[in-house]
Parts: sequence; C-alpha cells; structure tokens
Amino acid sequence: MTRVLSGIVMAAGALATIVFLPAMGIRLVAALVAAVAAFEYMALIGVDDPSSRGAYAVVAGLTTWQVSSTGAPGMVAVLAFLVAGLNAVVVTRGTGQQAILGAFSMLYIGMPLGLLAALNIGRHGWRATVLLIATVVVSDSMQFYTGRTFGRHPLAPAISPKKTVEGAIGGAIAGTLFMALAGPIVFPEHSPMLLAVLGFVMVLLGILGDLFESRLKREANVKDSSSLIPGHGGVLDRIDALLFVIPAFVIAAGVVQ
Repeated sequence: MTRVLSGIVMAAGALATIVFLPAMGIRLVAALVAAVAAFEYMALIGVDDPSSRGAYAVVAGLTTWQVSSTGAPGMVAVLAFLVAGLNAVVVTRGTGQQAILGAFSMLYIGMPLGLLAALNIGRHGWRATVLLIATVVVSDSMQFYTGRTFGRHPLAPAISPKKTVEGAIGGAIAGTLFMALAGPIVFPEHSPMLLAVLGFVMVLLGILGDLFESRLKREANVKDSSSLIPGHGGVLDRIDALLFVIPAFVIAAGVVQ
C-alpha cells in the first residue's frame, strides 16, 4: 500500500510539474532532481565523503540548469573532463577512478535531465514530455507483468536476476505499439511506422538504463540507491531508464520539429 500511495503522489506531482509550471520552474525542478540523483549516484560508486558527494550533486544540478536553457549539451563533455581533472588533482581522499566516475554524473544525469526540461519548454511542450515518460512507463509495466506471467529465461542474471527475456519482449511490443498509436498526436507530420521504430529504440535504451543502474547497485551491494521515496527506493531508481532514453528521444524530436 505504501508503494502504491507514494507512486500515485509521485505521478500526480510529476504531471502537475510538467503541465503547469512555467519554464523557470521546470528548469529548477529538473536541476533539483539531478542534484539528488547525483548525490545517490556518488554513494553507489563509493564516495563516502558528504562534501564531495554534495559538490558533485551541485555540479550535476548546474549542468541540468545550463542544458535546459540552451538545449545544447556540447559543453558538458568539456566540463566533465575539467571536473574530473580538478577532482583528481585537488581532492586526494578519493581515487582517480572515482574522479572520472564522478564527472560522468554530468553526462549520465545532468545532461539528460537538462534535455528533458528543454524538451518540455520547447515547441511541442508538455505533450512531448508526457509521451516520452508514458512510453517508458508502459514498457516498464509490461516488462514486469509479462515477465511475471511468462518469464522463464533470465535476461541478465548476473546483474538483475528478476528480469527475463520474455518480459523484455513484452515491454518492447507494448512500448513500440504505444509510440505508434500515441506518437502521431504529438508528431502528426510523421508516420506511425517511423514513430514505432523510435518507440522500439526507446524501449531498448530504457532496458539498458535500468540494467546499468542495477549493475551500480550490485557492485555497491545495495538494493536501492537510497530510501528517499517510500516503497520505491531513491530518485535514481525511478529515473534510471529515462536517463538513457531522453537523449535519443530529444534528438528524434529535434528532427521532426
């Protein structure tokens, strides 16, 4: 019951944010989400110092803020190298590997959430954002129910034992069909077939994003990225698939605009 109630609250809050907040509010919320997710991510890669985790959280939030303003992520890569280098030289309590992985949070978390905010503020507005998120939710839900009903063959047993090939197939079919049917409402200038291809790519990327975070948690020997959201774990647990999907969808949205 706790999971269901918190899920309803999250969904309602997210929808209200996407539809009703002005551009500045959208950018601020996206930056805050990025900061929290980056703070959780830093714990997963073994950074225990709260100040270091907080610093990277701020950098990820600022990345989201900047990308959401310009819609151009090109400078993020340059800044990521700069942050990694400075951290490796100045902060000696962590390892060089942690410095690089910490800088990666700008690409992994900051940039996609900035692009998501830019998408919401852009030409197609909240409808494109809702389409993106709904496709991922439909795919994830069908993966769960299909895997639970028909799952026999593990998809990635060393990373996420509960995920099955059958579940992935069910999610791929559902996400592809959903994008083919709902996509023309937002992008009427494109054929359902082309949007179906986009939906299929989105599902594959979403599965990879989920497995990527699952690997981080397995290596950190934790079940969730945090306990911030009752019944759901952390913020990163809720957006892991989206982080991989957003850039591809935004690139496609840029093509159809």
